[in-house]
Amino acid sequence: MFRLTMESPDDYWEVEYLLDLAFGQGRRSLSSYRLRESVGPVRDLCFVAREAAGFVSGSIRYWPITIGKERFDALLLGPIAVHPIMQGEGLGSLLIRHSLRVAEERGWERVVLVGDESYYGRFGFRKTGCLEFPAPTDPARILAMSLVAGSFAGVSGTVQAAETDGELT
Repeated sequence: MFRLTMESPDDYWEVEYLLDLAFGQGRRSLSSYRLRESVGPVRDLCFVAREAAGFVSGSIRYWPITIGKERFDALLLGPIAVHPIMQGEGLGSLLIRHSLRVAEERGWERVVLVGDESYYGRFGFRKTGCLEFPAPTDPARILAMSLVAGSFAGVSGTVQAAETDGELT
């Protein structure tokens, strides 16, 4: 049994440890991290999952981005991590489904991520072929999902960090 809560500042180091455990120390060199450097996460969409003893077993974060010259607003999903001993128990699915539902309730229309369609396809993510990420990113791994039907119609171009005044809540 897992308990989902919104990530708090007190969770920071435990989540960072989990991310290092799941992705290694080199994770910060990934192209998606460049989109996160200059902006804070969307705090009300960042969740942790705790197991019965209270340890963080999973985490998901979202970041504000814009797409193309028109600067269409969207969310960048990730990172999402599940402790290795908890993988295969549905925790990643729980975090994704819960956070996407909250994002839709909060009025977000589009979500983008870099990942495997074989995993994320079950949640509705698909290759678009019309989005560009900072290099090096395999274009075949750029996936998108509309939270509002048709919200990606006419949306194409380069994915960029959103211009904000700090963390979004």
